[in-house]
Amino acid sequence: MHFAPQVKKAIKAETCLFGTVDTWILWNLTGGAKGGKHYTDVTNASRTFLMNIELLTWDPLLLHTFKIPANILPEIKSSSEIYGRVARGFPLENVRISSILGNQQASLVGQRCLKEGQAKNTYRSGCFLLYNTGISKVQSTHGLVTTVAYKFGSKPAVYALEGSVAVAGAAMKWLRDNMGFMGDIQKETESLAQEVFNTGDVYFVPAFKGLYAPYWRKDARGIICGLTAFSTKQHIIRAALEAVCFQTRDILEAMNKDCGIPLTKLHVDGKMTVNSLLMQLQADISGMPVVRAQSQDITALGTAMAAGAAEGIKAWEIYSEERELVPSDTFLPTSTESGHLA
Repeated sequence: MHFAPQVKKAIKAETCLFGTVDTWILWNLTGGAKGGKHYTDVTNASRTFLMNIELLTWDPLLLHTFKIPANILPEIKSSSEIYGRVARGFPLENVRISSILGNQQASLVGQRCLKEGQAKNTYRSGCFLLYNTGISKVQSTHGLVTTVAYKFGSKPAVYALEGSVAVAGAAMKWLRDNMGFMGDIQKETESLAQEVFNTGDVYFVPAFKGLYAPYWRKDARGIICGLTAFSTKQHIIRAALEAVCFQTRDILEAMNKDCGIPLTKLHVDGKMTVNSLLMQLQADISGMPVVRAQSQDITALGTAMAAGAAEGIKAWEIYSEERELVPSDTFLPTSTESGHLA
């Protein structure tokens, strides 16, 4: 904004609009320059570092600090309401658009972690844990981030604590691309790791990008230790899987300390969760049941649920626990002491 002359010129002419990706998509779908809606929702706005997460409005002090004019920003809406209709010329012409949710928040909704004290973890290139804190904004003292989980229409906003693992699935990619340990990650990782009963005292800290929550050490570097003449690639692969679980446990422990409500189970989704060994290791290392959604489209489901709520669709009752919306399987811990898993 301060280094692009064309942007400066547009701001002065009041023809510049700014927003996140959801804002751009909504604006285009609803007409673009011909009357497109310039909105965002509370979950996406909360990630800009410009929104007051208590008032759910753009923060004047932050805007002043970063020298951002308020008139270029989108109007902040709830995560579940009718924002507009798809404009002419699109395949879904005239269809109402009724939900906007951030990626991880949509997963939280799709997992139906809608009560205080429920949490989910999404396993992809990294891991992304959200813990529902209800209408309370818990200020973490253990290295977590306070964020907006969702807001359905006129109902109060629900908040969450978030912790991220920088490297999860990316460690498997590194073992494949840099070390040549496997070909197909999805097909070979689990079978190779199961060829050994433990890691043989090998430990892997995949801090390729430093360490995220709860440590926030950008200077951290990756290590593999405990190698002996008997160590094999199978031991290292299994250690990489355990590393994901240990980092997840660190965040879960921080969440329990911040909230004072111990988790009773962890809902999981994401591409890595097809690895049943990883899920069992996670249950063992965290000492709690791990509930794996069988659907790989939990994020999309969460957005659909929020859209349905805005439209008054009664295809499901999202707050009901009487029936399972998405089939799942549960991994129970076989040991509560991670030392037994080495």
